[in-house]
Amino acid sequence: MNPTLLKAIGALVPVCIIFAGSLVLFIRARTTFAVLQLIGAACLVIVVLVHFCEALHFFTWMQWGQEGSAGHYLDLFAAVLGLTLFPLGFFLHALTYRATTKDR
Repeated sequence: MNPTLLKAIGALVPVCIIFAGSLVLFIRARTTFAVLQLIGAACLVIVVLVHFCEALHFFTWMQWGQEGSAGHYLDLFAAVLGLTLFPLGFFLHALTYRATTKDR
């Protein structure tokens, strides 16, 4: 079996849980921090989908896995955005949530 496909399958469950939790938070809270978290989680889903496409040879014209290709940069930018926005939204939401619950 393709090692890229195994990595994508392994990452699928945690990323889907993160995305579902972010979506629930966004539906309940609708704050800027919830939006950042949701966008970050969506970018992580894109990273997993890119690896699925690479492993299964979908959209070969994007030249998955080759440096300087569209597929490489899609994966890179989605990973950077996801690993930046998700934790940023999570921590800022946690800080503001804690501050608002202390005031009660």
